[in-house]
Amino acid sequence: MDILQDLEKRGLVNQITDEEGLRKHLTEKQVTLYCGFDPTGDSLHIGHLLPVLLLKRFQQAGHRPIALVGGGTGMIGDPSGRSTERQLNSAEVVHHYSEKLKDQLAKILNFDEGENAAVARNNHEWLSKMTIIDFLRDTGKHFGVNYMLAKDSVESRIESGISFTEFSYMILQSLDFQKLNEKENCTLQIGGSDQWGNITAGLELIRRSAAGEKDVEAYGLTMPLITKADGSKFGKTAGGAIWLDRDKTSPYEFYQFWINADDRDVVKFLKYFTFLSHEEIAELEKEVENQPEKRVAQKRLAEEMTKLVHDEEALRQAERISKALFSGDIKELTGSEIEQGFKDVPAFDTDKKDSSLIELLVEANISSSKRQAREDIKNGAIYINGERNQDLNHSISAEDRIEDRFTIIRRGKKKYFLIRYSS
Repeated sequence: MDILQDLEKRGLVNQITDEEGLRKHLTEKQVTLYCGFDPTGDSLHIGHLLPVLLLKRFQQAGHRPIALVGGGTGMIGDPSGRSTERQLNSAEVVHHYSEKLKDQLAKILNFDEGENAAVARNNHEWLSKMTIIDFLRDTGKHFGVNYMLAKDSVESRIESGISFTEFSYMILQSLDFQKLNEKENCTLQIGGSDQWGNITAGLELIRRSAAGEKDVEAYGLTMPLITKADGSKFGKTAGGAIWLDRDKTSPYEFYQFWINADDRDVVKFLKYFTFLSHEEIAELEKEVENQPEKRVAQKRLAEEMTKLVHDEEALRQAERISKALFSGDIKELTGSEIEQGFKDVPAFDTDKKDSSLIELLVEANISSSKRQAREDIKNGAIYINGERNQDLNHSISAEDRIEDRFTIIRRGKKKYFLIRYSS
């Protein structure tokens, strides 16, 4: 099975500019391809994963990927898929974001030495050197205004309004493809389905600027928009976006996102995001059909994605937290694991002096009154670090503090509270 057949079987191909030509091109030689990532924030999120992993799939098939960080275009803003203008960031902020994105991309793609080692480029390198005269004479002359207005990314914004700044984005991205074609012999650009207009504009610029030259080859390929069966936006939760940066989304939260995948989505996600074989995915699909309650496919998806984006230790940590929360055995967790697993539960800060359990329950708003606190304790509804406590005279002391920093109190079956101690 060649790379295009594999992508098609996984449902990863939306549009190709010349399918027959690209298939032949990929079969005959090692192809250099690229995808661009604008630094609009200090981290990629899982919405970026599909194109990053597509670069990785091509790399595994022997081709050479370029991860282009948009240090130049990131200062302009892509209008594709947006109804409003982006906020413009300063050069210093964009540079900082660019460096962070390069580091994240290097964790997934292989940038080590080798014939098809991935390379990182930044379009600020060539865009920042252009004068406005050069831009208009050498590049702008190849773009008709009517041609640009017909593109979806522009047409959809005409009514609500689009600035000349964002209107020019298409030309800048086209220029990226042309420059990489000239400098790196890059002949394929990939991107999401919303990038089709920008990609085809780049192909047109390459052909027009190379007029009269023979054997100019260039192709475009887009991936489908990721949709969820329940209609909600992929990559979003109640807490916000799912980031690749562990400081913004902990490995445990990342693991939980995937393990909570809907039965109707999990097979599609396995095909899109993992490198499991088609045969193994077919077996997991049978598990979903025959034993959905075991969530075997979701566990495998969560394992593969957490290892890929973070590492084996992060996966084991996420699994330990999940197991502890399920069993209620909190004492086995480390302080960092508690911070991950209980990030979103109600928290109460206090000092390290010994205090009455009853008083703490009231002060931390775990029980509504001392009377209610006594009833909760007597009824066996209060757990300290996973162990039931029915002692009305119990005093919270150093023995109840995990790593001398935390105490986890549970009221009933699922209501957790985090007690944090100041140093």
